[in-house]
Amino acid sequence: MAKYVAGLDNGGTVIKAAIFDLTGKEIITRGTHTPVLTPSPGFTERDSEELWQHNCFCVKEAIAAAAVDPAEIIGVSVCGHGKGLYTWGKNGKPAYNGIVSTDGRAWAYPEKWYKEGIVQKYYSRLCQKILASQQISLLAWLKDNDRPAYDNIEWVFSVKDYIRFRLTGEAFSEATDFSGSGLMNIMDARFDRDMLEAFGIAEVYEKLAPIRYSSEKCGAITAEAAALTGLREGTPVAGGMFDIDSCAVAMNVTTPEEFCTIAGTWSINEYPSKTPVTDGSIAMNSLFAIPGYFLVEECSATSAGNLDWFIEHFIDKHEIPEGGKLYEYLDGEVEKIKPEDSDVYFLPFLFGSNDHPLGRAAFVGLSSYNEKIHCIRAIYEGVVFSHKTHIDRLLKTRKPPKTIRMAGGAVNSAVWVQMFADILGFPMETIAVKELGALGCAMAAAIASGEFKNYEEAVASMVRVERRVEPNLLKAGIYGEKYKKYSAIREALGGVWDLFK
Repeated sequence: MAKYVAGLDNGGTVIKAAIFDLTGKEIITRGTHTPVLTPSPGFTERDSEELWQHNCFCVKEAIAAAAVDPAEIIGVSVCGHGKGLYTWGKNGKPAYNGIVSTDGRAWAYPEKWYKEGIVQKYYSRLCQKILASQQISLLAWLKDNDRPAYDNIEWVFSVKDYIRFRLTGEAFSEATDFSGSGLMNIMDARFDRDMLEAFGIAEVYEKLAPIRYSSEKCGAITAEAAALTGLREGTPVAGGMFDIDSCAVAMNVTTPEEFCTIAGTWSINEYPSKTPVTDGSIAMNSLFAIPGYFLVEECSATSAGNLDWFIEHFIDKHEIPEGGKLYEYLDGEVEKIKPEDSDVYFLPFLFGSNDHPLGRAAFVGLSSYNEKIHCIRAIYEGVVFSHKTHIDRLLKTRKPPKTIRMAGGAVNSAVWVQMFADILGFPMETIAVKELGALGCAMAAAIASGEFKNYEEAVASMVRVERRVEPNLLKAGIYGEKYKKYSAIREALGGVWDLFK
């Protein structure tokens, strides 16, 4: 009998279900967009029941399209965006809409906690900066702004833990996500009641499910979920992981020597480490999918999602030649201008900022001479410059890597990948499989099902580097000067954002 594993990837706007064989070959992928609700400025939510139904639809469509026997799918796992908040109510329904990681409603809570010294007091347990989009901040906001919904919460989840709960009926807090939530003592891998009390949400302690790890079995497909998804009842379900862990595992970034960047809605830049970096120089330490490692991370919602916004609002589909592909068209537009011939800069802060919690996106340097193509190039460059801001911080904590593995929507653009290499100054490597998030969590499912002993065995069987892009050293000086201007613009506007309160 053939054997397959399935991975469900729940991003901020897109859900994908993919089926792989045990060599890592992607058999089929099916996906759908989930509507993002914006009931107020800075709010980004999703209907949690609709989200669950969309997951079921994607799995059912993938199984049908792959024409595999559900009995041949030996394991399932889920990954998803980190941060945000998904809650299950005591009444057997979602307690509140799912809150996505781009949500900024709770910005005042981290600011308050830093002023009061609470974050500093517990930093040795948290080992991370506190953000508005983390569960800890969103729960504090919910307590103050919708007390009935807060009191109704039975379980606090990340998005992938919520979907796994719906698949299995069993509640768990998987370590990679919850170690980045602000709710966990990551040094001891546990929840601390006294820490939660200091942040004003002591009652949340009772709403946190037992902690499990990414490749542990965390239940099995229920009869109800089997009917909705087409999976076989009783199929094992692994813990799964935060999507940045899943992409790292799928790129074989599994030891401290490796390094990766993920250019999606979020700019994710990270490497595994035996110890966390606790001098305050980096934003985030969390527990990695592989036991015994931390994931050292610099991140912000400042990446390829900015281009998606521009495409949606300013690119006419009729501009794309018949039969052409979007990124081929965009790459062609960018290459019409040499980097030294465009002095337009873009701060990629549409969904968040790595400079100021209220930072906004901006084009700077526009004149009547400029056209749409200058803006597209500025977005490409601005996103890479934002990644460089994070990567430069990380490289102060470790030796430079030999290469940087790359994932996310930006890898669909050959010009953009080359630009990453030119600006960062490292060779960039991409992986043969497109759906890396789904592949990483499918590898966890294969381990939980007993096909591999550990991630080392799974990686050896299921991961292959597809291409390597070398930096163009002739452009290094040009981009170096442009990065100086970008940084000066970012710093100059830093004092303006407080006016947006």
